[in-house]
Amino acid sequence: MPNRLAGESSPYLLQHKDNPVDWYPWGAEALERAKREGKPIFLSIGYSACHWCHVMEHESFENATIAKQINDEFVPIKVDREERPDLDQIYMNAVQMMTGRGGWPMSMFLTPDLQPFFGGTYWPPTSKHGMPGFDRVLAAVADAWRTRRKEIVEQAGQLTEQLRDIGRAEGAVGDVPDDLVERAAAELERTFDAVHGGFGQAPKFPHPMDLRVLLRAWRRLPKGDARRATLLNVVTHTLDRMAAGGIYDHLGGGFHRYSVDERWLVPHFEKMLYDNALLVPTYLEAFQATGRDDYATIARETLDYLLREMNDPAGGFYSTQDADSEGEEGKFYVWTPAELETVLGPARAKAVATFYDVSAAGNFEGHNILNRTRSFDDCAKLLGREPGELATEIDESRKLLLAARLKRVPPGLDDKVLTGWNALAIEAFAQAGAILAEPRYIEAARRAADFLLTKLRGDNGRLLHTWRAGRARFDAYLDDYAALAAALVTLYETTFDERWIDEAVMLVETMLDEFADVEAGGFFYTADNHETLIARTKDAQDSSVPSGNALAATALVRLGKLTGRGDWLDAARRTLECFARILRRAPTASGQMVLVWDELVGPTPELVFTGGNDSQRAAAAAQVWHHFLPNRALASRPAATTTQSPALAPIFEGKDVTAAEPTLYVCEDFACQAPVSGVPAIRAAVEKLATGG
Repeated sequence: MPNRLAGESSPYLLQHKDNPVDWYPWGAEALERAKREGKPIFLSIGYSACHWCHVMEHESFENATIAKQINDEFVPIKVDREERPDLDQIYMNAVQMMTGRGGWPMSMFLTPDLQPFFGGTYWPPTSKHGMPGFDRVLAAVADAWRTRRKEIVEQAGQLTEQLRDIGRAEGAVGDVPDDLVERAAAELERTFDAVHGGFGQAPKFPHPMDLRVLLRAWRRLPKGDARRATLLNVVTHTLDRMAAGGIYDHLGGGFHRYSVDERWLVPHFEKMLYDNALLVPTYLEAFQATGRDDYATIARETLDYLLREMNDPAGGFYSTQDADSEGEEGKFYVWTPAELETVLGPARAKAVATFYDVSAAGNFEGHNILNRTRSFDDCAKLLGREPGELATEIDESRKLLLAARLKRVPPGLDDKVLTGWNALAIEAFAQAGAILAEPRYIEAARRAADFLLTKLRGDNGRLLHTWRAGRARFDAYLDDYAALAAALVTLYETTFDERWIDEAVMLVETMLDEFADVEAGGFFYTADNHETLIARTKDAQDSSVPSGNALAATALVRLGKLTGRGDWLDAARRTLECFARILRRAPTASGQMVLVWDELVGPTPELVFTGGNDSQRAAAAAQVWHHFLPNRALASRPAATTTQSPALAPIFEGKDVTAAEPTLYVCEDFACQAPVSGVPAIRAAVEKLATGG
């Protein structure tokens, strides 16, 4: 018989509905039972694309003997970390304090008052490889609870106090160093892998926020400074090696989670919405900075992958694709020479094998992860082919191989829609639509924004966190509000539809009202009316996504610049000052905050386009997107519009919206230069701004 998880919407929880473990979802029923019976809670937290979560399920949670141990001695609760990041933050901090490391599956034992007293990550079912067996762990914890309960409760209380102290300790207000961007760039230079790109040793993660910090540090240096070339090389070499490696899906587009080796060859094969949403703007900014079309191609292929495989018909974007298919990690993505020949024939298969490093021996467990070790020119010489002709053939072969791959058993799909991750995707699609002049990308951003603002709202108008199969659940968190507000600013700047600003203003006002710590500064991860947990966290350090406080500061500075709200700019600055200790000690721990600081210190001009007809004004505004000009507010308004946002009144004040020609006003803190009229003159003015000329 299915357990209580059968009524849940999370694909991860539903994967466990037939376990013999008597799982509860997190909620009043389980928590009240633990208190009533005086039993400890076994809390298991994971997510659907987590390989070792699957392993522990098959080894332990499907094991009748282990399930009986759990059911007899504990109240077992299963949590999807993507649905409940608030719980994950608290108890991951506890695991790290206990063991010095973290990860998923997270396995935590709690008192009936929800205080942690023992935990870890993956345990095998029985002892092996120097690891204690889960059966032994369960027996030892149960025995300790029976014989040493008072001692355990006291220790759990002490640990809980330490968890509560974490946010207070980080939130020590101080001065953010003026040279924060330069400090962060220097730290990244020190850890740069000059051979393979990226930072540090294996496993390697993409670090999109850090790469964008380096681009800003590069832009700040004088043109004659030799370090400009060095900083730009850190970015381009890393982007090149990632795009050539197995971490990139050369047939379907998009990036896998991370590389297990230093060469970017062997990925952890899961694909996450947030990784791809964050990498697209990174490649787009590199395209703007260098003019290299291959960066634009990577961005297009990644977005096309999201539209093809991760887009719900209603408009939102799904969360993850699993690493496993048919019980094997990576099976969906790898090839043998014989499989290439079956699809392409011998001649074309030889060309693809040469270009994508396919051999009989293989580079991954006897199979081949497609990756590029040679340029088109080098492959053409090796094959005796003309480069342009070979490039066309490779492109055709990729399409045939993708079509063949789509007939395989696909990895599992977690089709829940998460507000914050979708906001990152909206940002990426909107930017790409403007930079690449692709209206379909802007339309995808618009549809996703409409979806979030209609389907992920409660009866009280507040945002919700997750949606699946028509069911929206859970109050939204800080990063949901902040990321969506910032994304709506970008959507406005690419469409000039002022309703997006009205929505963004409401989100920021809610964020300030319900999440701000008015006493110590910064923002809590949960709202004032959220379920009471053992600690109320403030996240300031980036993980795989920007921290909630960094996203809050991002929304405040971007909307503050556009609407002339000096109080919001002050709030952004105070948020960074609240975490000055972290920024001084380890600036790359919060790359998104470094990006905010770069925009706060400026220059961050306001670029206001008026006059002319719609197409003329759009052509004029498009000039901004041709350049790497990351810090600016962009606004445009026709002479006649019935949807004016009151929040934008300051930026249009005193500007002639009825001029016959398109006109650009360049302002800084609402002090404006003489207006520039006509597309050629506007093009020259924008180029001067972008190049510092």
